[in-house]
Amino acid sequence: MAESWSFQNQVQSVDAVLDNGTHICLRRIRPSDLKLIENGISQMSDQSRYSRFFSGSKTMPPSVVERLANVDGTHHLAWGAVNMDEDDHPAIAAAHVFRDDETSETGEFAIAVLDQYHGLGIARILMTAMFLDCYCEGLRQLQIDILRDNKKASGLIRSVGAKPRLLEGPVGSYNLVIEEAISALQKMENPTAIKDVMAAFATG
Repeated sequence: MAESWSFQNQVQSVDAVLDNGTHICLRRIRPSDLKLIENGISQMSDQSRYSRFFSGSKTMPPSVVERLANVDGTHHLAWGAVNMDEDDHPAIAAAHVFRDDETSETGEFAIAVLDQYHGLGIARILMTAMFLDCYCEGLRQLQIDILRDNKKASGLIRSVGAKPRLLEGPVGSYNLVIEEAISALQKMENPTAIKDVMAAFATG
């Protein structure tokens, strides 16, 4: 893939349509999104919040919300999805990658989608933008921690090539090669919006 494709990460947003007709916009998360992030966390179900943060609290400590909003595009990369069919364009999903320094090729990945939008392909669409951005920033592998009883999440990341690294205790750890994940997403026929995201990042 890397030999025949080139990508650019000057993309700030991508308009897309879900297979059910919902119009969404993928865009980079910025520090001014702090309130949107806070509201999104509060709208997650207790189970989804626990699966994402390993905590069932309806509100996260300010330090956690601030860390999620503190995106610099180098040490912390993040993309979100908003519903353009709603008047206030609410946030419906977010993906984050953290790495220790700008030369590191490995980062920590996490993603969350509001419960009412599960099963619509948003996670795969958002992962496409996130992984392409990561690849352009020099990241080559991602580490992902998932509760072992979260079968849907583990199935999702396995579908894009994630391999188990440690499956002991309540949390499973996975390694993901970004190039392999992008190739897997490229081959998926659904959701169709994956192709729109690929096209937005492609050059030449």
